[in-house]
Amino acid sequence: MATFVDCPTCGTKVEWAEKNKFRPFCSERCKQIDLGAWAEEKYAIPAVNLPQESDDNTPLQ
Repeated sequence: MATFVDCPTCGTKVEWAEKNKFRPFCSERCKQIDLGAWAEEKYAIPAVNLPQESDDNTPLQ
C-alpha cells in the first residue's frame, strides 16, 4: 500500500516513494520555494532560556 503525504509548500498529496525524487515535495518548484524560505530566514526554531552574553567578553560558565 502506498503512503501519501502533503507537500509542505502547496499541500498537494504526494506519494512517498523512491520514484518521487522531490519527496516530500510535489515538484522541483515547491522544493525551491521551500529552500528560498530557509535562505530568507522565514523559518526559525525558537530558543528558550538562552545564556546571557557578558559585556566584558568573559566566557560564560
